[in-house]
Amino acid sequence: MKKLQERLCRLAIWKDTHGQDLVEYALAAGLVAVAAVACMPGLSGTVNTVFSKIGTIINNSVH
Repeated sequence: MKKLQERLCRLAIWKDTHGQDLVEYALAAGLVAVAAVACMPGLSGTVNTVFSKIGTIINNSVH
């Protein structure tokens, strides 16, 4: 009987889902952070080019 109670207790722990959402959100945030860091080198050149062009247009319009 004692073994059966221990087994049921272990099964109840595996079915407990409290805190599961927090772990899933943390994993999703970590994945987004890794993806953002991976994309930064490629995007930085593009963003720099766009802002340089905008700066050139503004300087030509002012002078």
